[in-house]
Amino acid sequence: MTYEERMRWFHEARLGVYIHFGLYSLLGRGEWTMYSERIAPAEYAPLADEFKPEKGCADEWCRTAAAAGAKYVVLTTRHHEGFCLFDSKYSDFTSVKHGAKRDIVREYVDAARKYGLRVGLYYSLLDWRFPGYFEPKRFPESKEALVAQAHNQVRELMTNYGQIDVLEYDGGWMADLSGTKEERIGFWKARELNAMVRELQPGIIINNRSGLDEDIDTPEQVVKASARGRAWESCMCIGDSCCWGYTRFNPNWKTPEQLLQHLLSAAQGEGNYLINIGPQPDGKVRIEEYERLAALGRWLAKNGEAVYDSRRCPLIGASAPGEVDLNLQGGWTRKGDTGYWCIVRWPGRTATAINVGTAPRRVTLLATGEEFPFDYDAVSGKLRVYDLPALPPDPLCSVLKVEFAGPIERKPEPQLARWLF
Repeated sequence: MTYEERMRWFHEARLGVYIHFGLYSLLGRGEWTMYSERIAPAEYAPLADEFKPEKGCADEWCRTAAAAGAKYVVLTTRHHEGFCLFDSKYSDFTSVKHGAKRDIVREYVDAARKYGLRVGLYYSLLDWRFPGYFEPKRFPESKEALVAQAHNQVRELMTNYGQIDVLEYDGGWMADLSGTKEERIGFWKARELNAMVRELQPGIIINNRSGLDEDIDTPEQVVKASARGRAWESCMCIGDSCCWGYTRFNPNWKTPEQLLQHLLSAAQGEGNYLINIGPQPDGKVRIEEYERLAALGRWLAKNGEAVYDSRRCPLIGASAPGEVDLNLQGGWTRKGDTGYWCIVRWPGRTATAINVGTAPRRVTLLATGEEFPFDYDAVSGKLRVYDLPALPPDPLCSVLKVEFAGPIERKPEPQLARWLF
């Protein structure tokens, strides 16, 4: 399978849902609690017997993701705390051998396929329970045991659950944040690890967090496009940036408008938006996250054409996601010769775009198909759409579908003061 074939579905997807779930969910203070509070493994371990999420929780996660318009999901099979949500021959610290007595990853994989979602598995290379991670020279046997555990458990994940579409590594850094890229690769024996993964799962997509670049970049908590031709995925919390796992008191929830604008920025840069939920201790999706995902789903049901399988558009407002948006009304995505003007700040009766280098043929409201008159000046490159509704047709973002006469081009502006005369 070629790289292009492996990546095709990923570029079409644009939206995924991340699921952080583990023993930390019981504490309600985020997934880093064991380390940030320096809870010793012996003190932390009893949580495993309290971990008893309700049956059907994985179905709810995937049903919620599908309703949000997501095309894939990613579950934390094992986070930095070392607790596995799957059955492992290489650890007794699992959901099968304690509390739940269930393989949560199996339930999740089955649910994802039930709802037509691509399957992603997250795996943390590091494990805080191993002193050899923190001081490899002092505890060399522990360090080797840690690396062996990672290789063995990744092999289990790649072998026991059918086709896996995405492998999202994490925790590939050194404990003291030292080391070159090659030293990190060597520490985890990443080349051997990923060669094994690709042999077991030839169609898989691997992220860049094992030390190797692999297939996709993964900016965190910010939408930042990679260079053209490089696939990327921005992962982000709905609440505070430190709250991937369930955090009981989480005051800064992003609004549906904010989440949608992040998704549109990702789509404009040919990237994906992986939006995170942290289920409650019982496994249920909390209402704050459910409502926001549902709002995205309602918008995508009407306007998804502007997002799924979108490509960069050269028109102002979409050519450089993350930089100043020179079009104050909103940015553009593109499919072929059709542009999608995603207007988040509705201008009123008339919408104006500048430096348009290709003649438009037709302008409609994407959600309804209603057509609007327009005028276009090929000399100045100004496109003006008029007789629009006075109020925004959609409270989150209204999309004008502009069908052009040929490949979409931005009109150059060699004389920056020319428009003054």
